Amino acid sequence: MMNTRSSSLRRKSAVRFGQGIAAAAAIAITLSACSAPADPAAEGEDASYGDATIQLSWIKNAEFMGEFMADSEGYFTEAGFDSVDLITGPASVEGSIIAGNADMGLGNAISTGTIIAEEGAPLKIIGATYQKNPFTILSLAGVGNIDTLEALRGKTIGVQDSNRSLWEAFLAINDIDQSEVDTVTVQYDPSELFAGNIDGWFSYLTNESLDAELAGLEPVNLPLADNGLPFVAETFTVSDEAIANDREMIKALMVAEIRGWTAAINDPTAAAQYTVDTYGAELGLTIEKETLQAEVQATDLVVSADTESNGLFTISDELQEQSIATLAAAGITITADQLFDMSLLAEIYEENPELVAYASN
Repeated sequence: MMNTRSSSLRRKSAVRFGQGIAAAAAIAITLSACSAPADPAAEGEDASYGDATIQLSWIKNAEFMGEFMADSEGYFTEAGFDSVDLITGPASVEGSIIAGNADMGLGNAISTGTIIAEEGAPLKIIGATYQKNPFTILSLAGVGNIDTLEALRGKTIGVQDSNRSLWEAFLAINDIDQSEVDTVTVQYDPSELFAGNIDGWFSYLTNESLDAELAGLEPVNLPLADNGLPFVAETFTVSDEAIANDREMIKALMVAEIRGWTAAINDPTAAAQYTVDTYGAELGLTIEKETLQAEVQATDLVVSADTESNGLFTISDELQEQSIATLAAAGITITADQLFDMSLLAEIYEENPELVAYASN
């Protein structure tokens, strides 16, 4: 039986896609100045950036284990910050940045791309923690057993309202007519799936799938990223103004992030322990679940052949184009140059080549 408290904290993957769009769309595209002071390094002094703020897209669970390691191990301090405030979600990452309430936010290419294309938001993605998005169609071996696209036909799938456009894009790109599946509107608790009342559930590999496993069920996943709808997620988003005027500060944040995620990848058990004991201490998290999530991220989502060659947070030209194609499938027209700016990460690795070899650190 699922723990009620854990269920209430279960990731509502739909919130990421829907809230970012709805909240930021209501904000006038007027950028407030960020709080970071002028860069003293330009005057020959040691860099000191004062306080900074990072908007998280979700609750403080192992999803942000790299940020927790960067904070707990002192990497933000070593990068020149007096403090870095990690603001808990769920929240509109784009809205927080546009309003000047955060220097950087963690979101995804779909929500950020939608807001740029539809609202003209002055934002850019400058890197990505997840090399592939963790969205999946979750089913159970004894219920649904949706392990292929063909097996999806004729099934009843629970989809949250704010994930509907992404779901429809997934069907369209795989030439599955909407009439070939029974789509039902659901909220965020997959108990209907776990009870066997529906065949599949729009969810996250690092959340509901792990809940099913821990409940003694046999999860079966059909990942969107492996079935026609790849895009980067847990993306680092900043304002165009910050790129132009606070470039060294943003780069310093990213250096600390790289070091934090390097530490987390090499010791996911420690990262999970920090999550449960410190950063998510008030959430009733379990070390079993957070360790599983940390391991999945460290081995499957954050690293890739591209990151091994070019460093963490890399978004290759191919990944950029895949993200643009996914947006196009959802009816959003935007170019890679409008959505991504990889120049900061290129400068970071040119200036700090030792950071590329994260696996040996």
